[in-house]
Formats: sequence, C-alpha cells, structure tokens
Amino acid sequence: MSKNKKRKRKLKKGRFILALVILVVIALLVFIVVRQGGKIISKEVTKYLANNQVSVDLYNYDSESKEIILIEEDVSRGQEVKAFMSEVITKDDNEYVKIKIDDDSYYVDSDNLVDKKEDVVLEKEVYVRTTSSILESTEEPKILGLANKGDKLEVLGYDEVKEDGTVNAYQVKSGDITGYVYGKYMVFNEEDAKANYNAEVYDPIHSAIKNSYGGGEAINLDFYPVDKPKFEDNVMPEAVYSLYLNSGVLGSVDEYIAFAKETKINTFVVDIMDDTAIAYSSDVMKEFSPTTYEHGNLDVETYKAAIQKIKDAGFYVIGRITAFKDSYYVQDHPENSIASKTTGQPYYHTGAYWPTPYSRDVWYYKVELAKEAVNLFGFNEIQYDYVRFPDRMTSVSDLVDLHNNYNEDKVQAIQRFVQYATDELHKLNVYVSIDVFGESTNGSYTTAYGQYWPAISNVADVISGMPYPDHFSRGYYGISEPWNNPYDLMKAWGDDAYQRQQECPTPAIVRTWIQAYDVLQYVDANGIDYNSAELEKEIRGLYDAGLYGGYITWNSSSSLSKYKQQKGAFEIDYLKEYNDNE
Repeated sequence: MSKNKKRKRKLKKGRFILALVILVVIALLVFIVVRQGGKIISKEVTKYLANNQVSVDLYNYDSESKEIILIEEDVSRGQEVKAFMSEVITKDDNEYVKIKIDDDSYYVDSDNLVDKKEDVVLEKEVYVRTTSSILESTEEPKILGLANKGDKLEVLGYDEVKEDGTVNAYQVKSGDITGYVYGKYMVFNEEDAKANYNAEVYDPIHSAIKNSYGGGEAINLDFYPVDKPKFEDNVMPEAVYSLYLNSGVLGSVDEYIAFAKETKINTFVVDIMDDTAIAYSSDVMKEFSPTTYEHGNLDVETYKAAIQKIKDAGFYVIGRITAFKDSYYVQDHPENSIASKTTGQPYYHTGAYWPTPYSRDVWYYKVELAKEAVNLFGFNEIQYDYVRFPDRMTSVSDLVDLHNNYNEDKVQAIQRFVQYATDELHKLNVYVSIDVFGESTNGSYTTAYGQYWPAISNVADVISGMPYPDHFSRGYYGISEPWNNPYDLMKAWGDDAYQRQQECPTPAIVRTWIQAYDVLQYVDANGIDYNSAELEKEIRGLYDAGLYGGYITWNSSSSLSKYKQQKGAFEIDYLKEYNDNE
C-alpha cells in the first residue's frame, strides 16, 4: 500500500475521532443546559428575586403528591440567588424554578426571577398613604409638588431597594410633574392608602378636636408610626440639660464652658439665626437671602471655632434656626410672604415680617441652611423655632393672603414641614427638634397658628414646649399667679403634655424650655426672681409629670451672671434621681 493511502486513512481516522469527541462534548452540554424561550441558559445561574411587593413567596415541592406547597417563609426582593433553570415544575400554568438561598433550596414562581438587580421592582403604580412632597431628586430635595393621601402615582423608576425589599424612593409621574417620593409613605393599593392608622384607637381622639380658631382639622393629619433613629456616631444624652447661647456671647464661650463643667449641664443650644439676629454669614444665606447674608454677626471661621470649642469640651451641641419668622428673607422674597390682600405687599405683624409656612421655597431654604450648618460645624441636632404661623392672627385673618397653594390646613402644613425636615436631615445622622408654644398641649382644639402637639410629636425626634410660667394668665390651671408658682404650673402643664404624648404611636422625646429669667414687670411688678430654687421647681414639676427628656434654659440675653445665680438647679442630675427612686 502506498504511503499516500496510509496517510489518507490516518487523516480519516483522526477526523472520525475528532468528530466523536465533538459529539461527546455536545451531548454533555445538552445534559447540563436547557433550552427555554429559544435561549440557552446554564443549569445554575445567578438571578435576582423580583416582585411588585416587598417580598417573594417561597414554595416546596412534594415529590409524592407532585404538589407545589406555599410555605410560611418568604424572602425580600432584590436578593441574589442561584437558580437551577433545568429544574422547573409546571403547575396550573405556572412555572416554578428551583433556587438556592445560602444552603437552603426552595422554588419560586419564574416571574419572580430577573437577570439584573435594577429590574427587581415590578410595580407600575403606587398609592400615597401619607401625603408627601414630590422632590426633584433625593440628592437635590427641591420640592416640585405635593402627592396627597390616596393619590395613585405612576412609577417610572426608583433609586435603590433596601435589604428588607422596600424602595427608598420612587421616581413617579403625577399629572405634569415627574419627581421622587419616599417609598416609606407609599402602599400598593388604594384601600390601604386611604385608611388612617389604627383608626379605632386614634380617630376618636383626633376627630373630637375642635377647629375653633382656624388651625385646621386634626383628623386630617397623619399618625402612621415613624421610625425614630438612634445614630451610633451621634449619641443623644438620655436627658439633655442645656444652656441657651445667643450668637452675641460666643466671644466668651470659654467662660460658659468652664461654668457648665462645674454642673450637670451636658448640652448647649446655639443660635444659627433668630429672625434678624444672624449668627454668621453663610453661602446658603448668600444664595437664598442676600440680605440675611449681609447681616451676619460673625464670619464662618470665628463661629466654627466657638462651636468646635464646645464640641471639644465634650458637650452635645444643638443649632437653632427660626423657621417662619424671618424679616430679611421676606425682604428678598416678598412673593413667599404673608401678604396684605389690599396691597399685595408683605404684612407686618407682631414686630416682624413672616414667610408663609405654606411656601415650599421657604422649607427648602431652611433645610439647606441646616444641612450646611451640620456639614460646616458638626451640630448633633438642629432645632427649629417659630415652626408656626404668626400668633394673634385671628383678628387679621381676613386681611392677609397666606398663599395657600395646596389648599392645606395650617396644622397640615406644619406637620408636613417637620416631615420634610426630618427626612432630609436624618440623612446627615442628626436629630431634629421642634419648638412649640405651651398652649399646644391643650386637648380640645387645634391652635390658630397651626401647632397640634400629637401631630408634631409623632414625626419629630424631640418636641420642646415653651410653658414659661409668666406667659400664663392669672387663674390658668386654677393657679392664681402661675408665674409665682413654677412647680405647680409646670406639673399641671406637664400632665397635659404627658397625655398628648399618648395620642400618637411614635411620640418624640419631650425636652422643655424653662423660664430662666425673672418675671416680667408687665406681668407682675411684684413677681419673683427666677434663681436656683425656682428653676429647680420648674424642672421637678416636669419630672413629676413623667417628662424625663431634660430642659433648656430660656434667657434671651444668655446672661452668664444670671446662669451663675441659678447654678444650684444645674448641679442636679434629675434623671438619675428619678431612676434611683423608682
């Protein structure tokens, strides 16, 4: 046989062996893959659990009965799983795919598996459970509109899915507006959206509240529970014992720190702005209200150095901002003011010009100012004062235009501002406290200026009433001269506050402003001085009423000499005493 023929036979034999190897490989591939929908999918692939709800149902397969059995356990959507696409059970026209989570095997509906994590949210619409601001974005929380309770919103996308399967914020379309709403305020059906929280308990309480002075209907407020954070890197004292400092005394901050260290004082409340008393000139002020910027008492670095001294000394520091009393802002933005119906110009009332609490531009400014202060100075907490409409408005209500663009009650606007502020500032791991008038603890009506204690307490981290004894009229609570009876007044008021705290599911910490100045002459020329004994009586009245969150001294001048006269009251650890006596 010729050499050429032998060579050809060897080639044929080699080709046959190669072909055989290829066939074996193909057979193996067929064994480990399955064709589905025209696509070849490997036997074990990475998938993500998806649904139009926050969780995904899990099933077991009973090989004897050949039944798919729903089990009590479910799992959050968004989780990465291993899916075995060759192990599919078809039942009642549904396909169930075997998956593995950690070391446990289950089956899930094939519709609940997607290839990409960004596709795990399947809902196309959500319903508004708690009236919410529609934001430009979660990073840029400029308010574009309002999504009212019960509204249906078209879902266009979302920012992120949390570990529990909830969406942080949905991108939605509402009418002509496209923006973001926080997922925690949304539900998946209209019935749940329109329901009030625990209606059998809370509806009778709030429906009985009268709207005698135009503040609004309490039953229209939101009382769904709110998660109150505890930041590991920002620990709030269990009881705050605080001195108030206006910005004018920061040049002597070392003296205040030295004094506080001799007492149980653990906190300072320091002004950022108090109407036209502007602590420092900030970039946010320059952008939103140049007139405010021009009137800063200090430069940023000087102010920062003072705050840093307080922090370095180990004190908790709270920055105070007046929200809706701001004459300089109104000068720059008359369109956002409480205005005269006759002239259209800002209305001067109780010694100031007032931005309207209905204005979302004002909300945005006050929150951006707070965020800047936290980032610049490291405040532990932001406290908003004047979170209200002006007082004494009943007699002039027909004369002013409040620019109520969303047709809201006053109490609704105030609660929604607190909701907006806490949502945004919690991102910076800081707490939010809200100052309210002492009158807001009444249990019979919403106030004319829009403060309703349970509604604010339910949302804020801290609520700080201002029940100064010399602000109460003769005979209030049956006390002939409340200003001369600080314990009796504070105990009676504290009992009211304690009761209001029971009227919402997630009440704030109660930390109360106490009168740290002498009885004003126009109240009683023979009124008592408020020194150590009087302040101690105020504080003990609060603690005896069950309000253990602490106190803040109100002395507008922040007089150190006056604080020294009151030192004895500051040397007591009230919470420890009350805990030891329980």
